[in-house]
Amino acid sequence: MKKLSNYLLAAFVAFAVLAGCVEGKTLEQLSVISENMKSAFAPDRREKVYDITFEKQKGSKSYIARGITTESGVVPALIAAAASQGITLTDSVTVLPDPALGESVYGVTSLSVVSHRYEPRHASESATQTLMGTPLRILQERGGWSMVKTPEGYIAWAPSSGVQAMDGPAYEKWMAAPKVIINKHYTLFREQALPGAPVVCDGVWGNIVELEGQTPLYYRVKLPNGKQAYVSRFDAEPFREWAMKENPMPEQIISTSLQFMGFPYLWAGTSVKAMDCSGLVKNTYFLNGVILLRDASQQARMGEEVNISEGWQNLQMGDLIFFGRKATETRKESITHVGIYIGDSRFIHSSGLVRVNSLDPASDIYYTGSDRLLKAVRILNHIDDGTQVSSVREHPWYGLSEN
Repeated sequence: MKKLSNYLLAAFVAFAVLAGCVEGKTLEQLSVISENMKSAFAPDRREKVYDITFEKQKGSKSYIARGITTESGVVPALIAAAASQGITLTDSVTVLPDPALGESVYGVTSLSVVSHRYEPRHASESATQTLMGTPLRILQERGGWSMVKTPEGYIAWAPSSGVQAMDGPAYEKWMAAPKVIINKHYTLFREQALPGAPVVCDGVWGNIVELEGQTPLYYRVKLPNGKQAYVSRFDAEPFREWAMKENPMPEQIISTSLQFMGFPYLWAGTSVKAMDCSGLVKNTYFLNGVILLRDASQQARMGEEVNISEGWQNLQMGDLIFFGRKATETRKESITHVGIYIGDSRFIHSSGLVRVNSLDPASDIYYTGSDRLLKAVRILNHIDDGTQVSSVREHPWYGLSEN
């Protein structure tokens, strides 16, 4: 009897090991399929979401896919690919925006500057920032964090405390409301129209708030979180008038960028408080009514490429110049830095701090990284022409366009 028991135990263990091997092999197959799907549907985490895992269903030979994605075609493709390998796959994937949000899939940044991260935790890598009044699309909420998409299409997690969620009617009302935009580096929103009144919150250049009235010296405004406040009329101007101005000239771009000289570098920063290289570029153009993509590698595919085979001779003021590593037979091109060309071989960029350097080796402000110059693009003559360069006035999220 004892021998029989040992035999049965050994058989059970062998079966469990075999089943585990089969399950492990199947999960490996699903992992390969999943990586191929991710490459096809969502190769860039900054623009699309793909976070899917697999597990075996208890008491069944089938497997279940769990997770989130922004791409509606992912799940049917996963099921079909799995079936081609003899694997039955059940769908438990949430296609964003999360249905649990109901109608509250719209949002507006509600603090002067809000930092976004790649994962919903403060220890995660910083991704970008948005300014008060930036319209957002909310994709998911989790544990005090909101996954949002910015007007340029960048996806990351922001603290929910910095995002004012709205349903469709509330968002339409926000878009239609008259607003003002802060046009000074820094300001304070106060409880009363008095210089020493208690502070409601801080404001920075580019913040957008609803206009409810005015006195000779102050605008009465409503912040995105619903609080009323006053801001000096010397620190703001009507938003619609600002946005409807003609496209900026190169001199305006240069003048704005020079307003940040000596400001500190901050990875993922895009505000006057601190900025990285592409954040300086993005913020400079935004403060002139132009929305650029977020990162240097994204900005490099905008507008019109400029021939730099002869150095800086073909560059014009306002062009973006990019640095990095050239492509080889074994690795792709890698763009790691960007600046704004300001003329006479010089450019402004954020590297340690915002500063001006030169591409000319004979200059006393020569940039030692000039040998890594890869490409340049022209933005200013391609606004709203379909090359991914959008004006604020034509971007549908701001509610100014009649299209």
